[in-house]
This record gives sequence, C-alpha cells and structure tokens, in this order.
Amino acid sequence: MKKPIPPTPLAEALQAYIRRAGLVKRLDLADAVERWAEQVGPQIAAVTKAEAVTPDGILWVRVVTAPWANELSMMTPRILARLNGDRKGRIQGVRWVIGPIDRSQP
Repeated sequence: MKKPIPPTPLAEALQAYIRRAGLVKRLDLADAVERWAEQVGPQIAAVTKAEAVTPDGILWVRVVTAPWANELSMMTPRILARLNGDRKGRIQGVRWVIGPIDRSQP
C-alpha cells in the first residue's frame, strides 16, 4: 500500500499556481498601485493617487491639478527609478490624469 501524500499548505499551492499561470510579473506590477504613496513620499502622495497599471506596465495616476501633473511629468524618470528599484515587472511609463481624487476608495 502506498504511503498517503500529505496535503500541501494553501500558501504553497497558491504560489505554485501563480507561477504556473505566469501571474508573478502582473501581480508585481499591480503592487506598484498599492505601494505608490510609500514609493513617492508624502508630498506627492498628497496630490496623487495611483489607480491602475496595464499589463504592459503603464501606470495610471490621478493628479489634483494641471500644474502638479506638469511638475510630475518632468519628474517621471526619477519616479520610475524608485518604482522599479526592487520590482520583477517593470513600470514602463506613467500616464498622469487630472481630476479629483477619491480617497474613500482604497
């Protein structure tokens, strides 16, 4: 009689599925949205909100005013360097969208 195979812990099974499905890079890119405020600092975080990232690495960020969007567009290379410092997936660019920021949404 064969010895029964012990069950795999859920965390291990989920990590294996994510690797097999090729989702590691995509989840890493999505983490840029979650860590936006931490990566850019309190001054920029106060006037922006990262909203989404496309599969090809374009990060969409809402900005409260056009002057801020202009300033941030000039800072994009430095911001990309911070965002991509320890990331497997690469943020390729940032699209600055002007409009009100809804802080009630996570």
